[in-house]
Amino acid sequence: MKAVVMAGGEGTRLRPMTSGLPKPLLPVAGRPIMEHILLLLRRHQLTSVVATVQYLAPLVEERFGDGGALGVELRYALEETPLGTAGSVKNAEAELAGEPFVVISGDALTDIDLTELIAFHRRKGALVTVCLTRVADPREFGVALTDDEGRIERFLEKPTWGQVFSDTVNTGIYVMEPEVLDHIEPGVPVDWSADVFPQLMKDGMGVYGYVADGYWQDVGGHASYRQAQLDVLSGRVDAELEGFERSPGIWIADDAQVHPDAELRGPLFIGPHATVEAGARIQDFTVIGAGASVGPGARLRQTVLHEGARIGARADLHGCVIGRNTDVLAEARITEGAVVGDGSLVGRGAAVTSEARIHPARSVAAGATVRTSLTRQSHVRSTLFGPRGATGTVNIELTPELAVELATAYAGMLAKGAVVTLARDHGRPAQTIKRAVAAALQASAVQVHDLDNVPLPLARWHTARLAAGGLVVHTTPGDPDALDIVLLDEHGADLSHSAQRKLDRAFARQEYRRALPHEFTDLAVPADVQHTYLDTLVEAVDTGHVADAGLRIVVDAGHGAAGGLLPELFGRLGVEALLTSPGPDRSRPTLTPEQRTAALEQVGRAVTAARAAFGVHLDPLGERLTLVDDQGSPISHQRALLTLLSLHTEQRPGGLVALPVTASRHAERIAAAHGTRIVRTAVGAAALAAAVQEHQAALAADGRGGVTVAALASTHDGLAALAQLTALIARTPTPLHALVARTPTPHVRHARITTAAEAKGAVMRRAIELADRHGFSVDTTGAVEGIHGTLENGDWVHVLPDPVEPVAHLWAESAHPTATGTLLTRWTTHLAGATSPGA
Repeated sequence: MKAVVMAGGEGTRLRPMTSGLPKPLLPVAGRPIMEHILLLLRRHQLTSVVATVQYLAPLVEERFGDGGALGVELRYALEETPLGTAGSVKNAEAELAGEPFVVISGDALTDIDLTELIAFHRRKGALVTVCLTRVADPREFGVALTDDEGRIERFLEKPTWGQVFSDTVNTGIYVMEPEVLDHIEPGVPVDWSADVFPQLMKDGMGVYGYVADGYWQDVGGHASYRQAQLDVLSGRVDAELEGFERSPGIWIADDAQVHPDAELRGPLFIGPHATVEAGARIQDFTVIGAGASVGPGARLRQTVLHEGARIGARADLHGCVIGRNTDVLAEARITEGAVVGDGSLVGRGAAVTSEARIHPARSVAAGATVRTSLTRQSHVRSTLFGPRGATGTVNIELTPELAVELATAYAGMLAKGAVVTLARDHGRPAQTIKRAVAAALQASAVQVHDLDNVPLPLARWHTARLAAGGLVVHTTPGDPDALDIVLLDEHGADLSHSAQRKLDRAFARQEYRRALPHEFTDLAVPADVQHTYLDTLVEAVDTGHVADAGLRIVVDAGHGAAGGLLPELFGRLGVEALLTSPGPDRSRPTLTPEQRTAALEQVGRAVTAARAAFGVHLDPLGERLTLVDDQGSPISHQRALLTLLSLHTEQRPGGLVALPVTASRHAERIAAAHGTRIVRTAVGAAALAAAVQEHQAALAADGRGGVTVAALASTHDGLAALAQLTALIARTPTPLHALVARTPTPHVRHARITTAAEAKGAVMRRAIELADRHGFSVDTTGAVEGIHGTLENGDWVHVLPDPVEPVAHLWAESAHPTATGTLLTRWTTHLAGATSPGA
């Protein structure tokens, strides 16, 4: 059997280390990653090897030659342009000579038992066997699910947390029969997991999965690169180290020069021709590459020095990577997560702070300090985005500097001259950050329409009408010390997951588009935006009969910008309204849960005192509302959704309504009675907006106070929802409390299961297992995120990992409250067993 090593990777996420070096040549404990792979192949008698090369291919060929020095016969298949994981192997077909072969990545570190993998493949008579392993965070890999025989049933490449259905992922190691190449068109970019495997599975061909027990690490980013060093030195992976183990955990090449007065505390590795001078302290998990030198009194901890790096006297390095032939002069300090590119110079006494990236051949002046936005991001999370966009504590996690870089990266996704909407709430931090964002956008050659302090739905509406995108800076709901920067697409909806990933990559690489001086733009302030918005809103809702109904309502504006629009809206609707909390209060840009509860109580008292038809509390953003009936009682969001649905379908039968998978199943019965169809979506405003656009739904609601009136926009709008609700209630003589009473009682309950971030995949795997054990039918269409299981009697559960917090969400509904509680308890108890690493 032959072997194919895929060695064409560019490794963009590992820049600046890979700016002049292909990813397979990055050293791990003194050896290139690909060299570890070639030695693994040799151990398993796979000595006839073809390497697929593309990015900086001559460097790979120069490093390994014909493979003889490593005991393998190595040939190369060059891609003129990237052909994808499958296309690159097809390009090497002539070298495989019709034999079965193993495919393995040249930029992952592993000691998986390839002999046993091949034996499994032969036992199953498989066309393809995918080597699988279990990982803590499966989002960057292809997640796979196998049946009892090992046949792969389901496969999804790079899912979001909501799409994760297991922690078992594709390692990129395959055993294949030569016939598989007949399914690949030559010269065309094709991927195994995205293109070939799904088609083979659809055609019923033998695609099997083998769950391996060995070590596997995809060296895809800076953190995993450093982790790979630690794992080799600590013995977690069976890898060959050069030199001798002079004492436990201390590996030194035989021609390295280490002064007797140097302090060595393992595990550590010192490569060939390296020099460590007197008084230097080389401490745990440090790797000193070939020809590198460490001056007297320097201190290195968890640091990786590439070939030829030179560290000056008394320099202090911790948790960083220093590139080839780079000079770090005396008394410089480089801290955890920083990467200094090849051929750079860090001056005497300079500081390079955590997560900073110094690109190749750059100089840092003596005494200077280098910081980047990644310093702050490292304290937030591995991805820039949360459920509300970019989020962080003011001036700690989310600073003006970070806002500038984020806005610049976002502008780079748009064409020069594109229009971008910009808005904010009434808090001082939001006002300050918005100014920084505006400057960044103008300096990136995009046109800025500054709406200033307006309700979020108005900014979304304006974006959908006139802009290619938008940014809205507002206080994080419920947290006055934090800010959100909401990023909008051309429809005014939140960015999709794929767009978020694209922006996250651009932000991480810090490769921004800079405009020329003549391309800088002006800041435009559109006229009459609020009046035009209200014109469009009233036209979108059938309100002609509202004035005749003589309604009296109570509305709490939540001290948000909506308070400035509501009096005009009430006048156009022809209703008598009592408006509370109307003006922006800079001391309260958001409401705490306690303040919201107090506000609802105040609305209830005002409704009963004024004998109003109903009351509404708007959130400060003007996006969500909470309904209070004519007797002053707040209505739960799920009950309000069913009431709104009932009114809508009675008065406008037929059509379609979009609801998330977590809304009560009573909705289907209510809709069916009036010939209306329900389309279910993933949890989240972006999924509902996409459904409104795709299916032309007349109405959408999320069961958390968000309502979309599709005639106006595809996104949630509290003011439009208020107008729509007013129009519906005006048409019926029945009091609101009676309308609520005649709707079915929903028993949807929600629980948060605290789980380590690295255990979320295991939680989803356990959810699949529990669903199968108790007879739940699991949605495998991929239309909704998470695990959604349904029983024949209508009971359902939904499990969804939080994209940011160390939490998994669980929703459940049964016919009775007690049964729902039992269902929730059973699932919570079972899933809690998988909430720690290694479970």
